[in-house]
Amino acid sequence: MSQTSFQQQLVDLRHQLFYFALSLTRDRDDAYDLMQESMLRALTYSDKFRENTDFKAWVFTIMKNTFINGHRRNKRTTRVMDHVERVRERVRMVETPATAESTMQASEIQNAMGRLDEIFRTPFTMHHAGYKYHEIADRLAIPVGTVKSRIHQARHRLMHMLA
Repeated sequence: MSQTSFQQQLVDLRHQLFYFALSLTRDRDDAYDLMQESMLRALTYSDKFRENTDFKAWVFTIMKNTFINGHRRNKRTTRVMDHVERVRERVRMVETPATAESTMQASEIQNAMGRLDEIFRTPFTMHHAGYKYHEIADRLAIPVGTVKSRIHQARHRLMHMLA
């Protein structure tokens, strides 16, 4: 098939391609985008078209595959963006603006931690600094279960002091 004949058949299918795209996307703008993308792919891969093959079926298959690939890509992008949004939300919950109130709250927490017994304060501050339970246990030469218990008790005592 000559390039001119190929292009003419593709242009003749334009309306049918649009309605097929509309049935897939259910959105007029997305259907136009899908139709253009499919026609571009058909032109790009025109050398892959074989004589004695149904041209219409070939182009419609390109459109269907383009739609499926785009749908899969959108699902992956949505999952990634959902994860990013969840992380941002967690960061927002942790962040506190540097206001007089937050400074006062921080000083109250520091005062309360200063009133904690040393056996509770040390494992708690180490855990808060990022040490893992087994690292704290090794450094303080106490069992891991004791470390967990003391951190738990430190949290409860701090909550009680700050209530």
